[in-house]
Amino acid sequence: MGLPALKHSEAVPKRGAAVIQLDSRYRHMTEILLVEDDPVLGRGLCLNLEHEGYKVHWANSLHAAMIANKRKNLELIVLDVGLPDGSGFDFLKEIRKAGSRIPVLVLTAKTDVDSVVEGLQFGANDYIRKPFDDRELLARIKTALNEPQIRSHQVRYGGLLVLIDQRKVLHDGKEIELSPREFDILAFFVQNAEAVLTRDRLLEAIDKNGDLFDRTIDSNVSHLRSRLKAAGVHSVQIGSVYGVGYRLEKK
Repeated sequence: MGLPALKHSEAVPKRGAAVIQLDSRYRHMTEILLVEDDPVLGRGLCLNLEHEGYKVHWANSLHAAMIANKRKNLELIVLDVGLPDGSGFDFLKEIRKAGSRIPVLVLTAKTDVDSVVEGLQFGANDYIRKPFDDRELLARIKTALNEPQIRSHQVRYGGLLVLIDQRKVLHDGKEIELSPREFDILAFFVQNAEAVLTRDRLLEAIDKNGDLFDRTIDSNVSHLRSRLKAAGVHSVQIGSVYGVGYRLEKK
């Protein structure tokens, strides 16, 4: 059963409780799932992460983590290995088996190399040993979030979520209305985020009938920029690379 949203000043949840969503004021921020059963460490991490501008969903058990992972807007998971009702590795294996490629940073008190290797083999993106400096964790989180993350049939970048099969683009949970061609262009940009894309490469990717021209691409990109602006997308932009083409990048 879910608990009501808690302020930082309120009591720490009991062990085994479901997901705690801290302070609803952060609903438009990058969302992180923190899986940590230690109430002191968990509360401290929540405070530090929210101070850095992240929205944190805190789960203090394996069961709560499984429930929290169903959220569509999560962009990163910070995962403790030692949980009261199972191993964090079990959670990691489960989400990777389901096709999720969301970045996962593993926290562990174990110091042996075998545990590190095991976590990486199960699909962890990074590893950090306890005790750790919060600055190191924050740096690792920022590094992971700066790379485009591709899930099965989903691509997420800078607050945009592209659902490939459904041909939909979401921003802050709201769908952005796009023409079929605009969707194809944006999906290709997000899948190749931060790479410089020439007009020829864009044409090759989206023009299956061979009836488009360079300037048609320019016109479509211009319309796409207007669509993103109208939808309130300020976290990313389609930049022009003079004499070459375009690049999707974070502002």
